[in-house]
Amino acid sequence: MTSAERPVASPCVNICALDEADVCTGCQRTVEEITRWSRMNNDERRVVLGLCHERAKASGLVWMLPAKSS
Repeated sequence: MTSAERPVASPCVNICALDEADVCTGCQRTVEEITRWSRMNNDERRVVLGLCHERAKASGLVWMLPAKSS
């Protein structure tokens, strides 16, 4: 992270509850990802955000939009 680069924002949405796999039902981060977030660099945070998105899609929280037809 360079000094000019702003920190990647946390995906926390203040719905903090863990499911049976210890994944937050609000932000889709694991307990480890939540506790490490403040010590992660921006590249690590972007990886976690991608994982959160994949978890949300897998759980049905995010739907894929159909491709635009031209």
